[in-house]
Amino acid sequence: MTLTQRLRDAILAAFVASALAFPLLGFETVDAGGAMLGIETRFSWIGYAAVIVFFGRLGLMGFFDWWRLRQGRPEPAESKAPAKTDFLTRLGSKADKWLMPALIAFAVILPMLPFADRTVVDLATVVLIYVMLGWGLNIVVGLAGLLDLGYVAFYAVGAYTYALLSLNFGFGFWQSLPLAGLLAATFGIVLGFPVLRLRGDYLAIVTLGFGEIIRIILLNWTDVTRGSNGITGIPRPTFFGIPFTADPPEGQRAFHEIFGLEYESIHRIIFLYYVILVLALVTNFFTMRIRRLPIGRAWEALREDEIACKALGINPTNTKLTAFAIGAMFGGFAGSFFATRQGFISPESFTFIESAVILAIVVLGGMGSQAGIVLAAAFLTLLPELAREFALYRMLAFGAAMVLIMVWRPQGLLSHREPTIRLPPRPKARESGGE
Repeated sequence: MTLTQRLRDAILAAFVASALAFPLLGFETVDAGGAMLGIETRFSWIGYAAVIVFFGRLGLMGFFDWWRLRQGRPEPAESKAPAKTDFLTRLGSKADKWLMPALIAFAVILPMLPFADRTVVDLATVVLIYVMLGWGLNIVVGLAGLLDLGYVAFYAVGAYTYALLSLNFGFGFWQSLPLAGLLAATFGIVLGFPVLRLRGDYLAIVTLGFGEIIRIILLNWTDVTRGSNGITGIPRPTFFGIPFTADPPEGQRAFHEIFGLEYESIHRIIFLYYVILVLALVTNFFTMRIRRLPIGRAWEALREDEIACKALGINPTNTKLTAFAIGAMFGGFAGSFFATRQGFISPESFTFIESAVILAIVVLGGMGSQAGIVLAAAFLTLLPELAREFALYRMLAFGAAMVLIMVWRPQGLLSHREPTIRLPPRPKARESGGE
């Protein structure tokens, strides 16, 4: 890109920024005394915004042009060396060999580390919830190539299933967990049937509508879901029937009494952390195993080309339905854990923004990359927490970071995917003078 083109683009960006900043930054309401409000102008802020965007755009274009030139630089012909790849690409190619085991080992020992206080463990639990949701949605989006913007609906179904079963029928967490997954998978099949003939944007719109339908039902079916008041008093899971309370019910001993420990509330936090860690690892193990089965290869064939998939004799109807059902099942498991961890759920916990964040984790991590989803979930979960001190600009920083990463790595952080199956090498042709 020439310097003239860069200047033209930067001026256009500054003009757009000025137009957006005029109503947002150009005016401020002030107290004019009594019950009156006055308006003050801050037109200088508009100029500052335009200048910052102008030079920022110039700098970004220069940086990314340099980056693309560096990545596409040819090697000397005589060396016959393969083209250089960046660090994240090399990391993605080795993710299954050592990155995932390293991440799992770190997750296992995290609560035992010196800096792992209550806040750290609780935040790590939230990260693992989003990791599990990302791995579940990865089946639908990353493997089967079906764009789903309503995944939060299955999350909500799992949460409300456990809450209602535990409060109305006395079911425990471990009893409700498979039922929550089964009911969420049923809703996945219900969603799958109407969208069998849809692709791309049309599929996204229908799934978005499905997610909103579930949220509106939860909001208005007050006799069952208690509407906007939500459900409170959801029971916590126990350790093989052993509670984590300071004052256990009569005839029972608490966790700290059985193991001879002094009571600390962090014991329950650590237990919940290991519960979601086990659920996430089961999700990952199941996904990695099923990818190598015929149904997993059918998902990937459907993602690459549905017409070719039909030509190979694969039934796209069954393939799509299984992807929706299995992905929804893991969303239901995560929702059930979310309900027991929070102790309170309401429809406000399952808005479209949750679906957008989960989809962003899958896309940002790299479509089909299990390790990439872990990194993306940690990034998108921790960044808003780290920027919490800047409350006014927290979401601005969140959005800007996402834009920068997607411009820098449009294919995702770890875009490398190992082939599900490798063909054996072709045998060498026999020489004409051979046997």
